[in-house]
Parts: sequence; C-alpha cells; structure tokens
Amino acid sequence: MRAWSKLGIIAGDGDLPVRLAEHCRAGGIPVHISRITGMSDARLASWPGREFAITAFADRIAAMKADGVDAIVFAGYVRRPDLAGLRGGIKDALVLPRILAAAGKGDDALLRAVMDVFAAGGFTILGAEDVLEDLIATEGLYGRIQPDAAALADIDKAASIARHIGALDIGQAVVVANGLVLAVEAQEGTDRMLARTAELPADLRGRPGARAGVLVKVPKPQQERRIDLPTIGLATLEGAARAGLAGIAIEAGGALVMDRAGLVRAADEAGLFLIALPPPAAEAAGTLRSAP
Repeated sequence: MRAWSKLGIIAGDGDLPVRLAEHCRAGGIPVHISRITGMSDARLASWPGREFAITAFADRIAAMKADGVDAIVFAGYVRRPDLAGLRGGIKDALVLPRILAAAGKGDDALLRAVMDVFAAGGFTILGAEDVLEDLIATEGLYGRIQPDAAALADIDKAASIARHIGALDIGQAVVVANGLVLAVEAQEGTDRMLARTAELPADLRGRPGARAGVLVKVPKPQQERRIDLPTIGLATLEGAARAGLAGIAIEAGGALVMDRAGLVRAADEAGLFLIALPPPAAEAAGTLRSAP
C-alpha cells in the first residue's frame, strides 16, 4: 500500500523520467510531470503537468500542490545552470541564496539543498527505485559474458578510484584498462567520458575482437541516494562498446539499470559483460553469480 496518493516527477532529460511516467500510467498511478524549461525530455511535453524555469521553485511547488501531488521523484539528467545569471521570482528570494551557497560547495551539496526546498514544501521525496522496483541493480552477472582475471583486476582499481573521486564530489565513473586509468568522469557525464575514451589509441583501450578495460560506476560515498544514483542504459553500453571496453561494473543496490532485459541482449550481442558487485563494490570481486 502506497503512503502517498499522487506522484510528481521533476523531469530532466533521458529515458528515466519517461519510463517512470509510463510505469505510472500502466499501473493507474496518478502522476504530474513537472518539466524544466529547456531541459526536460520532449516526449513528456503532452503529459499532464506544468513547465517552469529551473529556478521557479515556488511556482513549481504551488502547481504540484494544487494538482494534489504529495510525493515527488527527481529523474533524468539536468544541466547545472549558469550560476552567475541565476534568477528567480520574488517568491524565490529566500530560496535562491541557499541554493547558490550550496552550489559553491559541489554537486552533492547542491542536490541536497534542492531536495530540502521540496521537502520543506511538504512533499515526500522518493527515489526512482521506490516507484519502479526493478530499476535497482541486483547483485550478480548479467548475460552470458564472463569477466576474466584482467577485467576483475581493472574493476578493483577503477572502483577504488571512483570512490575516491566520489568522496571529493567529482564524479561517479572511471575507465581502467590493463591497470591504466584512461578516463575519470567530471561534469561532462558518462557518455562524453566514454566518447573521449574511444578517441584514445586502440592499444590502450582494446577493440572489437580484443576488448580490454572496464567502466565502473558507483555512488559517491556521501551522496543522497534518492537522487542522482548512477544509471546505465543502452547509451552507456554503446559508448563502452565503441571505446573497445570489455565490460561494465556497477554496485548492487547503488545503481539504476534501464531496460534490463534489452540491455543484457545488447551486451551479449556486443560481447561485453555486465556485473553488479556487492557493496562496497569491487574491493572483493570474488565469484560472480547470475543476476535474477
């Protein structure tokens, strides 16, 4: 039994907010799509809800409350706005200074400050996996491709580095091949990081038929897990394949997996492994079992 009656999806770009909306429609769950001007996925334009500028906190909250929303989920990619030109309405005058102050402390502090604004508005804050349970990564091996000893060693190193950069609020993902760090995620995001990796010499990163290296994505140790959990989907897999990597590793319970069945089929066809390791991820990769 749900403890809330109507869901507001504060929607950024990408498949996640669309999938959540479609899940709500299929399950008869009342939903309000709160779009962000210039950032929300165009597929959501016709859904019930409203659109506001990213800084219009008061108007966004008022619109959702007027429509009966009592729980919200943040979903999709949202670009960090130009802080120098950040402006809101008169009703946001008390909120924006707190947002600006938090933004200067890093992404995690910024996201927590934004969540606090909506929590103070009376909403229950949910994670995407609270709405759609099969999004969350479960422990084990996905598909039929097994990582070899070299890949497991790369996972160990990449996971350790990812946790260090996460603790510094830099990013969530790292690429390592044959013990060599090829890329570290920062503000560009995982897809662009993989594109950079694909531009490196093939002898560093592998190639189809002789794949080498791994992408590891793990949550930042200190992050608020109801927002901005690492997410992998078909675009992630395609980027890893173009970069010549051997596979992708995530943390069980600490990542969202989009269209799991389709992703596994695509990984098997491309010859890449997908694994979800037990927290705290790859420090002890050990024996892998098949994921359900």
